Amino acid sequence: MVFDIEMIKQLYSLYPQKIEAARKLLQKPLTLSEKILYTHLWDGEAKEIYERGASYVDFAPDRVAMQDATAQMALLQFMQAGKQKAAVPSTVHADHLIQARIGADKDLQEAINKNNEVYNFLSSVCNKYGIGFWKPGAGIIHQVVLENYAFPGGMMIGTDSHTVNAGGLGMVAIGVGGADAVDVMAGMPWELKFPKLIGVKLTGKMNGWTSPKDVILKVAGILTVKGGTGCIVEYFGDGAKSISCTGKGTICNMGAEIGATTSTFGYDDSMRRYLSATDRQDVVDAADQIATDLTGDEEVYQNPEKYFDQVIEINLDTLTPHLNGPFTPDLATPVAEMKDAAAKNNWPTDIEWALIGSCTNSSYEDLTRAASIVDDAVNKGVKPKAILGINPGSEQVRYTAERDGLIDTFKKFESAKIFTNACGPCIGQWDRPGADKQEVNSIVHSFNRNFRKRADGNPNTMAFVTSPEMVAAIAISGKLDFNPIVDPLTNENGDNVYLDEPVGVELPELGFDVKDNGYQEPANDGSSIVVEVNPSSERLQLLTPFAAWDGANITGAKLLIKAQGKCTTDHISMAGPWLRYRGHLDNISNNCLIGAINAYSGEANEVVNQLTGDKGEVPATARAYKAAGIPSIVVGDHNYGEGSSREHAAMEPRHLGVAAVIVKSFARIHETNLKKQGMLGLTFANENDYDLIKEEDTFNFIDLDAFAPKKQLTLEVLHQDGSSDQIKLNHTYNAQQIEWFKAGSALNLIRANTK
Repeated sequence: MVFDIEMIKQLYSLYPQKIEAARKLLQKPLTLSEKILYTHLWDGEAKEIYERGASYVDFAPDRVAMQDATAQMALLQFMQAGKQKAAVPSTVHADHLIQARIGADKDLQEAINKNNEVYNFLSSVCNKYGIGFWKPGAGIIHQVVLENYAFPGGMMIGTDSHTVNAGGLGMVAIGVGGADAVDVMAGMPWELKFPKLIGVKLTGKMNGWTSPKDVILKVAGILTVKGGTGCIVEYFGDGAKSISCTGKGTICNMGAEIGATTSTFGYDDSMRRYLSATDRQDVVDAADQIATDLTGDEEVYQNPEKYFDQVIEINLDTLTPHLNGPFTPDLATPVAEMKDAAAKNNWPTDIEWALIGSCTNSSYEDLTRAASIVDDAVNKGVKPKAILGINPGSEQVRYTAERDGLIDTFKKFESAKIFTNACGPCIGQWDRPGADKQEVNSIVHSFNRNFRKRADGNPNTMAFVTSPEMVAAIAISGKLDFNPIVDPLTNENGDNVYLDEPVGVELPELGFDVKDNGYQEPANDGSSIVVEVNPSSERLQLLTPFAAWDGANITGAKLLIKAQGKCTTDHISMAGPWLRYRGHLDNISNNCLIGAINAYSGEANEVVNQLTGDKGEVPATARAYKAAGIPSIVVGDHNYGEGSSREHAAMEPRHLGVAAVIVKSFARIHETNLKKQGMLGLTFANENDYDLIKEEDTFNFIDLDAFAPKKQLTLEVLHQDGSSDQIKLNHTYNAQQIEWFKAGSALNLIRANTK
């Protein structure tokens, strides 16, 4: 089935002339990224040259995708916007609220029982406003989007940082907060700072144990978690063309972990094959008519240094399997070096759990390659030493894999656990036996993120990211430092045997199949549908607009917390069990910054209440300041807000009275989310001024009444000993974003303009 084919054809019909207008304006060959950006300008054809990394630009995305955890808040905001129907094709996917515990059937039913109120809310809102709804069990949002909605040359935004998965089908797909999604669904332009461009040239062809996952694991090691911030990563070269469409998706998906705005590949035969296999030959036929417009110009790829801001070259012939971690996705270790690295760093090498799946590595091809290793081990009489957990990417993938015997292959290992087609362990929705003991241990998985406490809630679990093939091999060996290329295994007869190289199938020979894909089409006319929220609900809460700025300088502010080191969105607003409150702002605010490390004590969720002098939890302290009418500020380190797109990490501090977040540097999505919610997201002009902030300080913004683009703000810091400092703060607010601040939030402006 092809969704929105007329929209795609209409876009393609204008593509050549829009690209020609951009090429004439820029007077140079164009990258794929530039083609997609300039064809999606809100005002139509390009009329001005935008400066990479500087110009704020209004875009017109083709569609919006939301997962169930973030969709709750996005839709609660959309309901406040006063619109009758979503202005662009939009979908919601129920994948985040399903806990992995026993196995697929029981876990899914338990999730439906526990989350029925939320699912009914999402279903009814979608039905009312013309939004497609994918039911629990249908699959992980990004795999479902790739199978049904993604198309070459399109632009999509989604309320999940891994929306970028659709780059595997040649899209510019960007993770955003819910307020951004509301802009687009309300028929308004969507603003983005024009990205810089990183080109990754892939030569050669992968072989043996190497997989697409290893490409992005290598890139993450090169660029680090912040090296892609404000950039689109565009892959090209013969090596890029040799990678399957879902493999391309894997690479783009984990690009979120380097901070990249998105990643993408040019239209090629692998995309044609995948589109055709997923019943979208109509898209192929339309794309083929403008195929040269759906990839970068040849001159760009011949001389990439002239057209990209940075170029990286990777030879796939020599690329080897990697494991990245622990506690950060950019600590890259080639498998051949893991023995030495584990010994040097005292990483536990015994592996109890190995997990395959998530939005980035749950395709049919991934499962076939992992299954081939399991089958080989069984045939050679080797029993697994670790538990192998598997989350298929979608019901279509699962159904097809079961039909083709892959599920039965995994079940040859008694320890195998087939979980629901959902996120599960990847996002902390994993009820792991024994995790409460907080024992030091290592796990391996094919997910993207491996922050402390992320998978199982245990701060002492060291998670290493690797390919599905390596996950399967390590599960069999039970050893983190197992290198299947050279290391033997001992079978039941006591013989040394070696695992064969994995063998995969790009697309099912018999085609994909599914009995019920789990899709709910919205009503043609939703005007009579009433969406009700129980005022006493613990899970859902209608929003109250944030107060507008009173026009005065913010004075007398207290320090809520000075966060030290890595402070991701998981630290600011934890996932796991807190997902149940994603639709209730007041309740979920009880997790606000409870994972952040206090720079003065080295402890989490313990700060000094300056009103009483007592130590207390961060949310309770924030509520005390708010009740007293005292604004508070948060101070942070580098890359603050790294990780998920969840806007709760911005909404919770806003709800609790935090007026400003001042850091050394921001992750892109989080900075935008702060702006959208009417907060001050500021950076130290001098990073060393972070050290001037004392626990008992009082803060005054002395020139906020002159808030303007490109103009520094001044913070007066009053110390307890009577001394003071004046700190210069930078910001990236443009005129429109300053209006968001003045109005109290971007949503307040939308609402005002709708009336």
